[in-house]
Amino acid sequence: MDAFYASVEALDNPELRGKPLIVGGTGGRGVVAAASYEVRKYGVHSAMPMREALRRCPHAICVRPRFDRYKEVSRIVFQIFHEFTPLVQGLSLDEAFLDVTESQAALGSAETIAVAIKKQIVARTGVTASVGVAPNKLVAKIASDLRKPDGLVVVPEGEVTALLDPLPITRLFGIGKKTAPHLERIGIRTLRDLRLASDSVLQPVFGRYVAGVKARAAGIDDRPVIADWDEKQISSEETFDTDITDRAQLHAQLAQLADRTAARLRSQGWLAERVVVKIRRKDFKTYTRQSAIRPATQQTRPLLEAATKLLDEWLREQPRAAIRLLGVGATDLTNEQQFELFTAPEAGRNQHLDATLDDIRAKFGNDAVARGSSLRNRQPR
Repeated sequence: MDAFYASVEALDNPELRGKPLIVGGTGGRGVVAAASYEVRKYGVHSAMPMREALRRCPHAICVRPRFDRYKEVSRIVFQIFHEFTPLVQGLSLDEAFLDVTESQAALGSAETIAVAIKKQIVARTGVTASVGVAPNKLVAKIASDLRKPDGLVVVPEGEVTALLDPLPITRLFGIGKKTAPHLERIGIRTLRDLRLASDSVLQPVFGRYVAGVKARAAGIDDRPVIADWDEKQISSEETFDTDITDRAQLHAQLAQLADRTAARLRSQGWLAERVVVKIRRKDFKTYTRQSAIRPATQQTRPLLEAATKLLDEWLREQPRAAIRLLGVGATDLTNEQQFELFTAPEAGRNQHLDATLDDIRAKFGNDAVARGSSLRNRQPR
């Protein structure tokens, strides 16, 4: 979707149309949630601190987000997607991957389907979308951003390299303000430069990820579209008043979040087969890490152990990162109990502890008792 939140605000209030519009919080830590194309000309973009955005464009109009309204429009958009294919993987309220491979026999080419989707979105919501059509998710995503707003870019199988080669390296996800200058200093400015660079040149920048980065620069991506129409997720997250760098404090926060998520699983009768950790850095870049859990569980301890492993792996990659937000999610939900012979005694103890804590909280409130692992017993350094 094109500047989704801002587009919905302008749709509902015609006086905002064509104006430099910012959607976001206006408090001390307020950030830009969406920026209209008129205000982007001043260098304003999403995730920018609001103070910086208003410094760049003092005459911008600021409105607070109305997420219930955006969700309402998003539901219509996703309904449209599912009229064309069951293989829809939502990335957010305003973005998704669609696999239309099996839809083409009945509905026409991928380009024909893309055009039809765009028309349906405008007709039924009043806002526009940009679409990239390509052989894989990576190239489709890049293509969708090339002709915004209301764009359509089709990339046939044999033209992937021709499309990607002249693009700046920053078009590749993961190459941002910190990595790009290192590459530019060694003469790598386009995706063609990156694709053809020797491993020895890239090693100091990417380490063991060199092969993967070069493959992405060449437009190679074998990730499937994972349908999520029926997917349920239970999660808990926390935005911190002060960014956290201390590992012990992060572990304590993670334990609280895992406990909350597991308690919600138990209250709704679900077991999770996968855990997801969400991490947002001080600069607002957001990461997710996930792993399978066997057997499926609704117990706090195995959920926390899996989440801690994911967080620690991320921290090894970015040991000095300041973290603004942390979340723990449970996905691939099932209500079918699985049994593991060698973990049964421990599972029984965990289940008894969880039930006891749930009972105490039900009687005396959520703050009545806490696990030792969630206590902030050290102050940030």
